[in-house]
Amino acid sequence: MPGYSKEDGNILKQFGAAVKAGRDELRISQEALAEKPGLHRAYVGGVEQGRRNVSLLTIVKLSQALGVEAASVFERMKTIKNNK
Repeated sequence: MPGYSKEDGNILKQFGAAVKAGRDELRISQEALAEKPGLHRAYVGGVEQGRRNVSLLTIVKLSQALGVEAASVFERMKTIKNNK
């Protein structure tokens, strides 16, 4: 991941995997998830692939679109990290 350390890239990938897992649980498309907070589908795809360094506002908006608190997404990141 250009411009980021390996550790930073891993954090972004873990966050993206946590968002994707939440979306998969809801059985909704990237487009449906993106629509709720007014994001573009390609942006959500970039987040899920760990290619986007999202802002705090985007974290909160994505979490709300998933129907969870932002803390829940971070907790899921720990699970993903422990499973690797």
